[in-house]
Amino acid sequence: MWTPGPSPGVTEAGREGTHLPPSLPGETRQSTRQDHTPVIAGPGPAVHGAGPSPPSLPGSTRQSTGQDQYPRHCRARPGNPRRGGGIEGGGSLATRADTVLEVNNIEVIYSNTIQVLRGLSLAVPRGAIVALLGSNGAGKSTTLKAIANVLSLENGEVSAGTILFEGAPVTGLGPHRLVRRGLFHVMEGRRIFEDLTVEENLVAATYALSGRARPPSGFDMVYEYFPRLYERRKGQAGYLSGGEQQMLAIGRALVAQPRLILLDEPSLGLSPRLVEEIFTIIARINAEQGCSMLLVEQNAAVAFAVASYGYIMETGKVVIDGPTERLMADQDVREFYLGIGGAEGEAKSYRDVKHYKRRKRWLS
Repeated sequence: MWTPGPSPGVTEAGREGTHLPPSLPGETRQSTRQDHTPVIAGPGPAVHGAGPSPPSLPGSTRQSTGQDQYPRHCRARPGNPRRGGGIEGGGSLATRADTVLEVNNIEVIYSNTIQVLRGLSLAVPRGAIVALLGSNGAGKSTTLKAIANVLSLENGEVSAGTILFEGAPVTGLGPHRLVRRGLFHVMEGRRIFEDLTVEENLVAATYALSGRARPPSGFDMVYEYFPRLYERRKGQAGYLSGGEQQMLAIGRALVAQPRLILLDEPSLGLSPRLVEEIFTIIARINAEQGCSMLLVEQNAAVAFAVASYGYIMETGKVVIDGPTERLMADQDVREFYLGIGGAEGEAKSYRDVKHYKRRKRWLS
């Protein structure tokens, strides 16, 4: 039986909508923003510097992301990231042994009226973390709901395109069947069972394994990643802090032994210190368990710190994608998603960002 070590005494700040990049050990922060939002800078060349390498969170063992790791349709051209997204040359995707998820030109419509996704395509290589970024209303959460087959709960549907998980289409499969096949969706806002204890929440996840509850001895791995859950395992989940509830949501996914985890805004409402802690654990889980992840985030800096490939969405479609190193070196991404611009790496004003997004909508 695993015995937890001393738990760090971190408390939840509870600021809704806080998306501050975490502070990494050994880093220096430079920020000229009027709102004092720090700019993440990892070991080696900083994000706001000339070097293209992304920062690595402590404990992360992310390997080099060469182009050969990715299917042909999701590789960026040498030099700059590929713009426009989608499948090169059109047509349907072929099943690939190194790809756990393939989304091919899907369109999503709500109430037979409102179209949210417009020909979106992406791929998640096996064992990789892929980031899906974009502003509010771009369609990021809708993309995850389409993959997890829960759109019908909100009167939505995939009206065109295909979604392949482990080479098989997800069309017609209920969410519970997808979970048992290894696809787990950690939704925005945690969505835990607040009236149950922490341990009972983990027991609930065991029904995804074989339809019957299993003894809690299988929770040792969860408690190893999240020692505070072990300390509060007999307490009611509704009384956990926001950060602890996010830990429980991710831990519940681990109990289900997933092949792919869909993470929707795991940093939402958390303090910068908790964001750093949780994303460090996310990187560890990926490295140690080999679990693929599709990560939706608005905090581009922290997402790039753990992901090896990224897609950026606007108005329901991918406008640019590529390895994170190249995305971070791209001038548009640096200025309008990382908030860094100019020769000196100064912060961009909010007025400039709004002008850019308005221009992008007109062009699209």
